[in-house]
Amino acid sequence: MKQQEPTHVTQQLQDVPAGGLTIVRNSPSGQEYVLLTGQFSAKTVGKGKIEAYHVFPGVDASYNLLSAAEITVHHAASSSVLELFYCRNGRVGWNMRGGTAVYLGAGDLTAHSSACCADSAIMFPLGYAEGISLSIDLPVLDANCPEILKESGLDLPTIQSTFCGEKPVAIPACPELEGIFAPLYSAPSFRRRAYLQLKIQELLLYLSDVEPEKHALTQYGSQQTELIKEIHRQLTEHLDQRFTIEALSKQYLINTSTLKEVFKTVYGLPIATYMKEYRMAQAMKLLRETRIPISEIADRVGYETQGKFSKAFKDVTQILPTEYRRTQDSNWND
Repeated sequence: MKQQEPTHVTQQLQDVPAGGLTIVRNSPSGQEYVLLTGQFSAKTVGKGKIEAYHVFPGVDASYNLLSAAEITVHHAASSSVLELFYCRNGRVGWNMRGGTAVYLGAGDLTAHSSACCADSAIMFPLGYAEGISLSIDLPVLDANCPEILKESGLDLPTIQSTFCGEKPVAIPACPELEGIFAPLYSAPSFRRRAYLQLKIQELLLYLSDVEPEKHALTQYGSQQTELIKEIHRQLTEHLDQRFTIEALSKQYLINTSTLKEVFKTVYGLPIATYMKEYRMAQAMKLLRETRIPISEIADRVGYETQGKFSKAFKDVTQILPTEYRRTQDSNWND
């Protein structure tokens, strides 16, 4: 079930209180972080954990694990600080400066200046996200550039002009990005900083060859994505009702093709597929936590008959609702 928070996210955050955002610094004290300074602040009604590393002069990295619908963030704004976020799991989105919205799914990367997101709300459409953030003060790195990057002819001012402009750049998942970031999760914790030093240099070399106009995710206006969130709220708060795309298009004054495209951008799936999975996720919760008859659960999540509900449930979960409830009952009894 794509819309259920992965077990490892729940387990790793079980000791973090609701509304808490734990920041763990893994570098020697006294080293100046680019982003996580006194000017950085974040608030959420969910919870999260950030494990930060000071990698090079002017370069910081953090592993982020978040269980929330949204986090509001404030930090210093600079057109020369490059911010990157690699989404490993879940979905994450920003309303950037200038009214541009960026949404990432698993394997996607965004690159933009810290000025683009200095005061922003970070959204998690599936309720969770896991990924790696990088903050690179390009002039500082240029003045302390590792020898291998100097020898490669890496031009950091060009990277700044390419990725720190008025609009963010979002790069879709690809084998190159997977090859860069996967080892950062498989490496043992005591070697993470060493791997970060290697992989950040590899990432900079990769970015120096990227042509954003040819390798970029489609972006939409933040007004459009906010409208889609309203539509999502209506759909998920009234599961016992069925709304056609045409009816929603007329109600919210949005073109049907745009509605479908932006919904998939924000939530990662076509509307019909997403809502089927969402209905089944809610049904699973009711089957686990209540003794409500299956026929009534079917009605609550928008199915006219128990038979249609059971078929849809098995399509998504590969098990009938009666069997699912029985397995949950046996787990409780064990």
